[in-house]
Amino acid sequence: MDEGKARASAPKPHWWHRRRTPEGVPPQPLAGPGDTPAAPLHAPDPYSTPPYGRPGPWAPAPPVQRPTLTPPQGTPLVPGATPPPVAPAVYAPQPPAEPATQPLPSQAAVDATPPGGAPEEPATRPLPPVGPATEHVPYPATPQQTAPQPHPAPQAFAHPAPEAPAHPAPEATPPAAPAEASYPAPEANPWGYDPWAVAGGLPVYGKPEPVKQVTVARSRLVGGAVVVALVAGGIGGGIGMYLERDGGVAGRVTLPQAGAGSADRAPGSVAGIAARALPGVVTIHVRGGGDQSTGTGFVLDKKGHILTNNHVVQSAASGGGSISVTFNGGQTAKAELVGRDGGYDLAVIKVSGVSGLTPLALGNSDSVRVGDSVIAIGAPFDLAGTVTTGIISAKERPITAGGRKQDGADISYVDALQTDAPINPGNSGGPLVDSQARVIGINSAIRSAGDAESGGAGGQGGSIGLGFAIPINSARRVAEELINTGKATHPVIGVSLDMAYAGDGARVNTDGSRTPAVTPGGPADKAGIRPKDVIRKVDGVPVHAAQELIVKIRGHRPGDSLALTLDRDGREETVRLTLGSATSG
Repeated sequence: MDEGKARASAPKPHWWHRRRTPEGVPPQPLAGPGDTPAAPLHAPDPYSTPPYGRPGPWAPAPPVQRPTLTPPQGTPLVPGATPPPVAPAVYAPQPPAEPATQPLPSQAAVDATPPGGAPEEPATRPLPPVGPATEHVPYPATPQQTAPQPHPAPQAFAHPAPEAPAHPAPEATPPAAPAEASYPAPEANPWGYDPWAVAGGLPVYGKPEPVKQVTVARSRLVGGAVVVALVAGGIGGGIGMYLERDGGVAGRVTLPQAGAGSADRAPGSVAGIAARALPGVVTIHVRGGGDQSTGTGFVLDKKGHILTNNHVVQSAASGGGSISVTFNGGQTAKAELVGRDGGYDLAVIKVSGVSGLTPLALGNSDSVRVGDSVIAIGAPFDLAGTVTTGIISAKERPITAGGRKQDGADISYVDALQTDAPINPGNSGGPLVDSQARVIGINSAIRSAGDAESGGAGGQGGSIGLGFAIPINSARRVAEELINTGKATHPVIGVSLDMAYAGDGARVNTDGSRTPAVTPGGPADKAGIRPKDVIRKVDGVPVHAAQELIVKIRGHRPGDSLALTLDRDGREETVRLTLGSATSG
């Protein structure tokens, strides 16, 4: 019963599964239930697939095995081929796992092989045991060669143990332990994926080289390059600055220079005097009568009165003219004429609505001595605020500083202070100050080369060191009279002088002229002076010409008493008189 059931359950062989007996070989009887199965005609196929076509009926179907290990280069190794020689890498491989014995297929499985040559696999197929990854060595092609190393099984999962085959397989001789093989280190997979890789990665071929930490080395290299660049830049900048400053490797000439010192100056120095006097000096521009001129003046008081020369503002006095004043700080204001005197060549103008005026202090011209230091301030050729310095070269120089050259009081004679301080056109009316910044004279005239006595510093000539200033004592009296009355008075003796007399002294005219030689009832008439008398001294000071006598008299105030020394018909006499007064027209 059991035997019949077993036979009934066995698959019915098809006609293509029938065994064929080759020629010359007697047929062998089929094995019975109690017979021992016959040995296979051929050894198991190690390649897992028929390499030479479909298997014949004389060979059982080989079991299916996993593909052999592919080297990193991607080309399978031919069985029995020798890998390329490389330096052996010493490493300790894992001991190979004992291969599991695989049973041979039964005769029924052989008979059930389809024509295509691929045997039908049983429902439950034994799998290789799970173990550590080992190096794979292919099975030999002949039974005499070494048995193959089993392929490592995946470690990610485990299969159930296979059932015992229907027919026990003969014992397989365990393969000998493979010799250590050295393969070159695997290269990096460019695709990052190996379809034949097993779980746990490929086996290690040789000792892996340690991965270099290039990140730290690269950062150090970059930091070093930055430091070198900074140091090189600093050195280059220093060299460039040195070459730019010193003009190259050979260098250039540099001159020593003192540092900036203090701006303060001693009050008695030229700079100190100029600093105190300049705020009170003004530049005057005059237009009128189809003419225009430039001169200088200085402030007398805080009411706005300014003293200057008559010939500076004379063109504006004729009517329709204008006077403009520019202060040292640049402020400009209109001015009006207060009064003028042609005999002394002085005039007073006034500005209104100007605050912060700086009047100059007035000195005493009688105290001046030859050789005293003086400073002239003015606007030569309209150059405002020009300061020049010199000394007093002489005193009581009789000059004409303007006015009409007529006989008597209309001639502008001045008992002037002579100075070598440069005075040029445009300086007229400016102050001549002493070492204490006090005004001692008004710059009025110059003597130019090849020129006769210049009637005022407004002439177009250059300075040759001969400048003349009206003494401040006389100018002060005239300025007071012009401010108070608008007119100035002149001291007179009441005589007319012979301007053509070439002898020593000043001779009184003779009778018969258009004007009387001695003014009746005048100071000279009262003192007993007669026509043709020659005046030789004034208060004991000799005079050598008519101009000198006029200068001596104009140096006094009306009402002053004078002692005159006369030469009358060869006899010397001395008379005393009181100066009269005359008003300028």
